[in-house]
Amino acid sequence: MFAVGAWIVPAAFFVFAIILSCSHVNFCLLFCLIIFWAAGFGVFESLNFKYEQDNFLNMNCTICPRRCFISAGKTGFCGVRRNMASMGVVQNNSIGGEVSGGIVGEGGGIFSVVYGKNTGFVVDPVEKKPLYHFYPGLRTLSFGSIGCNLDCKFCQNFSISRSVDESILIAASPLEVVDVARRNGCLGVAFTYNEPVIWLEYVIDIARAARQAGLLTIAVTNGYITQEWQEKFFENIDAANVDLKSFSDNFYREYCSASIEPVKETLCFLAKKNRGKLGNIICNDNSKSNSNSRTWFEVTTLLIPELNDSEKEVEELADWILSNLGAEVPLHFSAFRPADRMRSIPPTPPRTLFKARDIALAAGLKYVYTGNIDDQVGQSTFCPQCKQCVIVRDRFNVTEYHIDEDQCCCYCGQTIAGEFSENENEFKK
Repeated sequence: MFAVGAWIVPAAFFVFAIILSCSHVNFCLLFCLIIFWAAGFGVFESLNFKYEQDNFLNMNCTICPRRCFISAGKTGFCGVRRNMASMGVVQNNSIGGEVSGGIVGEGGGIFSVVYGKNTGFVVDPVEKKPLYHFYPGLRTLSFGSIGCNLDCKFCQNFSISRSVDESILIAASPLEVVDVARRNGCLGVAFTYNEPVIWLEYVIDIARAARQAGLLTIAVTNGYITQEWQEKFFENIDAANVDLKSFSDNFYREYCSASIEPVKETLCFLAKKNRGKLGNIICNDNSKSNSNSRTWFEVTTLLIPELNDSEKEVEELADWILSNLGAEVPLHFSAFRPADRMRSIPPTPPRTLFKARDIALAAGLKYVYTGNIDDQVGQSTFCPQCKQCVIVRDRFNVTEYHIDEDQCCCYCGQTIAGEFSENENEFKK
């Protein structure tokens, strides 16, 4: 049977009342019939579900702020979350997690078609994420999947982020991923290369398995996730790098087909989750965190010539981070390289990154870095108190390390924000 909303009965009485007082009886009868037809055949949608004439259940995906309304058998904007409500498909994870492969709704659910699949494994240092204050030199098993919930015109990984070709993926259960990491001498796993939020179920199950095996977990994300799923996604994530594409909502809309506010909400959520690790934090929104576990996080902004690299925008970005996230959140300014649909724009000049770093430091941020260029000064860590260099980096290699077992500067005793090993050689290459 077709679903008829509870509003139909009072609506019908209302229409018939009009009929009794109206001389245009035929017109009103026609209007009444249209109302009943529209309700019966699902023209009017409820908040989460609707029934159409083919009797297939349609659902909203609640993972990201797009909240795609997905017809049965179809996928959302990301290309990998499919409504399998009327297809009799059941997906189970390998370790019995609560999410179990999809968001289950009335009569079925929306599932990830890439659960248990990835694009292959790469072993690389944590500095590539980039994460500069999270166990420097840590070897991570990095991997991604296909699809994305943004549509950035400058995407460096567009060959997989906009792909829907599942044939390029390899199968690996969460426990198999952990085994690969161990066999390759990795002490961490990193969800990267494409947006992990859209394969959230796989991420959650791998993160749980990794935690149980004593491995660290890392997410490289655009932060485009709804508030109701933030806690679940980050619950077993030890560190994250969040891409803040720009500090302009117009930029997000024009070049990413998205909006900035959900990303800011995610950053505030992480800041609250890290209370105590980042000193005094003031978040001026409604983000909530009930988790006792912390997720260390850093922020990256790709500076694109003439689009988001103005001094004014950099100042606004730095001021917002200082006021809402705290002075100790590391900020990375990365150089743009022509890619995807923006190949006509030149690479970011190094001087732009130097200036951006100077502006952010002057605003009060303690740890600001440059990326995608040769700049040993801009890629090394300095003590905010005595200004001595406590971590010297040559690109992605740690060459000097001057942080003691108490995570303090060896020169003056100032605490350095982040997560560091008690043994300076534990993670060094």
